[in-house]
Amino acid sequence: MSNADVLYKDRRFPEGFVWGAATAAYQVEGAAREDGRGESIWDRFSHTPRKTLHGDTGDVACDHYHRWRDDIRLLRALNLNAYRFSIAWPRILPEGRGQINEAGLAFYDRLVDELLAAGITPWATLYHWDLPQPLEDVGGWPLRATADAFVTYADTVSRRLGDRVKNWITLNEPWCSGFLGYHTGEHAPGRTNLKDALEAVHSLLLAHGKAVPVLRRNSPGARVGITLNLTPTYPATDSVADRAAAQRHDGYFNRWYLDPLYGRGYPADLLDLYGAGLAPATEPSDFAEIAALTDFLGINYYSPAFVCDGPTNSPWRVQGAPVPDADLTDMSWPAYPRGLYDLLRRVHQDYPTGPLYVTENGAAYDDAPPRGGRVDDARRTRFLARHLAAAKAAIEEGVPCRGYFAWSLMDNYEWAFGYTKRFGITYVDFATQARTIKDSGRWYARAAAGNRLPSG
Repeated sequence: MSNADVLYKDRRFPEGFVWGAATAAYQVEGAAREDGRGESIWDRFSHTPRKTLHGDTGDVACDHYHRWRDDIRLLRALNLNAYRFSIAWPRILPEGRGQINEAGLAFYDRLVDELLAAGITPWATLYHWDLPQPLEDVGGWPLRATADAFVTYADTVSRRLGDRVKNWITLNEPWCSGFLGYHTGEHAPGRTNLKDALEAVHSLLLAHGKAVPVLRRNSPGARVGITLNLTPTYPATDSVADRAAAQRHDGYFNRWYLDPLYGRGYPADLLDLYGAGLAPATEPSDFAEIAALTDFLGINYYSPAFVCDGPTNSPWRVQGAPVPDADLTDMSWPAYPRGLYDLLRRVHQDYPTGPLYVTENGAAYDDAPPRGGRVDDARRTRFLARHLAAAKAAIEEGVPCRGYFAWSLMDNYEWAFGYTKRFGITYVDFATQARTIKDSGRWYARAAAGNRLPSG
């Protein structure tokens, strides 16, 4: 399959299209031990030797906790009308449940008020991977009790902010929380058990479903959704074996989340593959709760998967194959804008999601420091332009894609890669915390201001 750019007819986006940028609390806030914030699994993981590159931690990150007013000015300079941020659970409930930390709520109070005053709509994500460590200490996400603790946390936050925040995302990327955290061990808490990962994903989905009615109750008129990292999957060849491998990978990465969220339960082919010994334990009411009606689906897209039939010692018997004609980002991920087009169309056709939002899309490149107040990142500008064009082509075919959030507002702490991978449309000098809008950010600001793809 060719990586030719998807064609669109008109550069202008629909009226009311959301132009935003996204961040996550642990990646930008810093202030890890200030104002009553508790320890998260990422604090513990990043301070464990050999878990992160160079031993980097999010203790300071972008110091957003102290520089948030500057960052709101940055959003305004970029002409953005929405900011997707996450709320740090351990800042609100340091033990994961129980005593509320008023200082933590007050921080987000100030942030939301100033965003609104600046004409920027807040989009709040409740969970972006920073589980309070005390909850992990008693079992973490594989325990159903963690889902109940999340609902209490969602209730606490939405009671405080629900009069002003009207766009809520329950979870960010439960695949990452479940599989990178509990199966491969690449992310916090660093566990390596497939059964635990599947139980964790089930608890995460249950937490989402149980939180939806709570958010609606506390935030009248709000819209509630979830964000999934989805990967369009293509067989490397047209062979029967490779097509079957692509179906298995699609089940593992996409359908295992989409199917239960939209009332279908877990896919039968994946349940057969996992068998009774690995499949998560469920209760009769679980799937009705998981399938709580939502108002939108957030899609995070970075790269596709081209796969072929793999070794039998892999749980999914799948192995990766080269992506044709693809530029590789600094993460070694192939830039493949057609994948976003295919993904948006597929999700819209196959699931009753309602409006779709691209809640993350971006690329890491090895950007040079600013020279003369500029950061020349032409490859990222091209990445954004081609992916926005792909989204526009899908919109022209009737896909209800209502907005786009660039990942990320600024360079930040990139999890186990520490500070070595720069995704931002704003350059951050981590020694001085100086911010410099990159050329890609200037291009994106022109797109947002005109509600159209710039011609040059």
